[in-house]
Amino acid sequence: MTKEDPVYARVAALKIKTPTELREIWRDLMGTEPPPFTRRYLETRLSYRIQELAYGGLKPETRKRLEELAEKWDGDNSAKRRIRHDLKPIAGTRLIREWQGEEYVVTVTSDGYEWQGRPYQSLSAIARAITGTRWNGPVFFGLNNYRKRK
Repeated sequence: MTKEDPVYARVAALKIKTPTELREIWRDLMGTEPPPFTRRYLETRLSYRIQELAYGGLKPETRKRLEELAEKWDGDNSAKRRIRHDLKPIAGTRLIREWQGEEYVVTVTSDGYEWQGRPYQSLSAIARAITGTRWNGPVFFGLNNYRKRK
């Protein structure tokens, strides 16, 4: 894509569009209502779509291979595919948190977490069980700095 390319110009123009204009472009290009996400999200997805329409999308073989890999790693669980595994600590990691004078130890497993011998899907569920109130699990267990370093 060169600066003389009209596709380049369309992608570059997204930066100066208002959020309302971006949502209108989304409706035109995607044929759906835009999701309630950030401007950056809309810009990146629209940029890809503009290029996809101009130059073509993924080859059928590539799509098939990606689906095979997703099936291999996540089975038929599409919700599991959306989990950001790069933000989760390595399996076997022990998370230790002191709360109201008591120490709590959670072990990271390959498919979630374990606390007091019970499996959990999220740290938030464990934090809620410990405190009795809603907490963001990664915040409760002090993983903010871990995420920022990534």
